Amino acid sequence: MGYWTINVYLCEIFDPKYQQLYNIPVKSKVLSLIVIAITVATVAIARNNDNIVEEVAWMVGDQPIYKSEIEEQYQQMLYEGTKINGDPYCVIPEMIAVQKLFLHQADIDTVEVSEPMVQSQVESYINNLLQGIGSKEKVEEYFRKPLPEIRETLTEQVRNSERIRQVQDNLTKSVKATPADVRRYYSQLDADSIPNVPLQVEVQIVSINPTIPRQEIEDIKARLRDYSERVNSGQTAFSTLAIMYSEDPGSSPRGGELGFTGRATLDPEFAAVAFNLNDTKKVSKIVESQYGFHIIQLIEKRGDRVNVRHILIKPKVSQTDLDKAIERYDTVYQDLKDAKYTFEEAAPYISQDKDTRNNRGVMINDRTGTTQFEMAQLPQEVAIIVNDLQPGEISKPFIMKDPKRDRDIVAMVKLTSRTPAHKANMSDDYQLIKNMYEASRKQEILKEWIENKIKDTYVRVEDGWYECEFQHQGWIKTRK
Repeated sequence: MGYWTINVYLCEIFDPKYQQLYNIPVKSKVLSLIVIAITVATVAIARNNDNIVEEVAWMVGDQPIYKSEIEEQYQQMLYEGTKINGDPYCVIPEMIAVQKLFLHQADIDTVEVSEPMVQSQVESYINNLLQGIGSKEKVEEYFRKPLPEIRETLTEQVRNSERIRQVQDNLTKSVKATPADVRRYYSQLDADSIPNVPLQVEVQIVSINPTIPRQEIEDIKARLRDYSERVNSGQTAFSTLAIMYSEDPGSSPRGGELGFTGRATLDPEFAAVAFNLNDTKKVSKIVESQYGFHIIQLIEKRGDRVNVRHILIKPKVSQTDLDKAIERYDTVYQDLKDAKYTFEEAAPYISQDKDTRNNRGVMINDRTGTTQFEMAQLPQEVAIIVNDLQPGEISKPFIMKDPKRDRDIVAMVKLTSRTPAHKANMSDDYQLIKNMYEASRKQEILKEWIENKIKDTYVRVEDGWYECEFQHQGWIKTRK
């Protein structure tokens, strides 16, 4: 049932100590976790279907932990190259047992999850599998089971993960850090516990989208109309044309199929057309989105989710139009150098970047929600330019790829600040230290809750499974 995956998720969120103990990388690949979850669940399903009597290693409440579950997870971890700092026959069953405690609490609290959210995540995972392995047939061959069973397994795993998250959030919702708490926490850290913060920068940006020639747009629409006619007449399958001509690298190898998706995750213009389709044999009108021009074919609707195929063609920006945009920004650059206005004053009027133009051009790090970027987190072209700037300096115009639309644009950047690599300190890294404190407090609360829950829960550890140094106290209540 995906015990290992779920417990990795629990440990990553709240406990750096767990990460060190189990040597689990924080940014584990989603696909690897999915492989583990499905493999483990396959054992559980096979056990139920074949009515095989198995050896019980632990009992937690009325829930058994079977030896085969532990063994299967261990073998999978070996396959994945995951190192465990400790005896796997101690570490793994304890992790499974902890999960059962949280799920039992979820039952008591009648924790419910949003099924559309669960299905959305499952379909996203399925799409990742299809993309990573290559095709539906290859996925089924790899897991030795049909796709509907894989989807069922993932649904249970995602639902359990979300229920556990809600229980933990409820248990730790009172954690609020005051400046005094953060200062006290920092003062008590030993030198080895204070993290190293890599070089970070704050950057402002303005950008302009070169004009796409009308003829380029008309040529694209003519191509898409031709594809539509070939599909509607039965001459060529939509999926074949998508493989051959679509410029969406994610869906093209799958015949343009996007997988079941909610409206909120799609471009608004694309979603408006996709959700209004009803005939699976017809092709939509041409749709313009921020990514380019599309035609769409309905595969299936399920409530508030839709699965469609599409063909995307992206307008190409000519060098002539890029040169014109650079020439326009050259004039702005000179005005900024002459102090006719500031970068911040100019941003709302000269920038077409929707994310920054109304924020004085300030770039926000999507990963952290802050204005601080490590160099590797910046778009490649921006990082190269920023590397040669001093704080307060503005770059000359340059060409870069819009990371969201994969289209050439012209930009200028200003380096607001550069903070060298250093040990975290209260002056420069308050938010980081605050997050560390809150994570520590949450882990303390959860650890205390788990050990109190163990006291109130029937637990039986069979012979040969209790000679362990467990992370939590109280598992061994009686010995034979």
